[in-house]
Amino acid sequence: MTMTPSTERTTSDVYEAVRALGPTVAERAAEIETRRRIPRDLLDQIVESGCFRLVRPKSHLGIEADWPSALRVFEALARADASTGWTVMIGSAGWCDLVALPRGSFDALFATAPDTITAGVFNPSGTITRAGGRYHVQGRWAFASGCEHADWIYCNCVEDVVDGVPHLRGAVLSPDEVVVEDTWHSSGLRGTGSHHFHIDATEVAAERTFVPFSEACVDVPIVRIPLPSLFAMGVAVMATGTALGALDDITGLATHKVPLLAGGALASNPYFQHEFASADTTLRAARALLWETAESAWAKAVAGTEFSLEDRARIRAAAVWVTTSAATVVDAAYHAGGGSSLYAENPLQRRWRDVHAITQHFLVKPDTFTTAGAVLAGQEIDVVVF
Repeated sequence: MTMTPSTERTTSDVYEAVRALGPTVAERAAEIETRRRIPRDLLDQIVESGCFRLVRPKSHLGIEADWPSALRVFEALARADASTGWTVMIGSAGWCDLVALPRGSFDALFATAPDTITAGVFNPSGTITRAGGRYHVQGRWAFASGCEHADWIYCNCVEDVVDGVPHLRGAVLSPDEVVVEDTWHSSGLRGTGSHHFHIDATEVAAERTFVPFSEACVDVPIVRIPLPSLFAMGVAVMATGTALGALDDITGLATHKVPLLAGGALASNPYFQHEFASADTTLRAARALLWETAESAWAKAVAGTEFSLEDRARIRAAAVWVTTSAATVVDAAYHAGGGSSLYAENPLQRRWRDVHAITQHFLVKPDTFTTAGAVLAGQEIDVVVF
């Protein structure tokens, strides 16, 4: 199938559009948090920037950006507001979870709508049962970021259990086939709208279902990167973007804040200078590792080289270290702000809450190091997907 892109927008165009939109996103970050979602008018501007077609295949009217460049776009958004960056990263790359659909079904979802937004949940907290040429789906799923504005919502289910091993099948539904619950009252990433949704009993056509991690119906480099590795890098770049924003915030605060009993502005304090340089260096090291990891993974994907367990272990371990390191940078900025960081109008308190919400994601949990270390030490691991 040959399709002509609706625009000639490039990756650089999207990046520059996002940078131009950054101040607006930052100014509205408190509003985004209060609404617990991106306001529709701002979302429309983000759509217009090309973010949601950024990594979509050219065969489906996308820009087909390389993953390292896409991460830089997502990081720029997270620097302005972590919730916005998170929602866009998930919404624009979520189609990668659906490449095991039959090609005709995949085309029906994405071939004529390059800005289609997807949301969904991989955790198999539902059940799916075949009934002729259709499937009965029911269950309840958590953390469906951006589900309130998604064009398609997918869910992962347990189809059956064989010898104690669950066999999974995913399903794709339209928003009117699911019930979104107002559950996202969180400490951080409040603006992502990561609500629960449930399905009481819905029939889905067999061609709208898929077996996760089976053969992809499209062959482009991004889908050759193992999904846990791909999205772990996405989570990590949310943390570095948040840390960049926190350093921006404390730099601005330090130039005019005069701490109690101090003889000058915070920026003139030698201890602050020491801590600031340390935080800046830590973040530069974390970002350097992230870019090296992303570029190495992309080179393998372009070459069609299979990702070994060792490759996956290094990507996953890097994502954990980068995320954790970025969180320490935000901690340093927050603490340097002193009492000023406590106020709701100070973005540092939001950065602090957001980055610690990011560190809670299962893809960057600390115990990932244990599994990665076992692989790198040549030991067997008892993990189905890594």
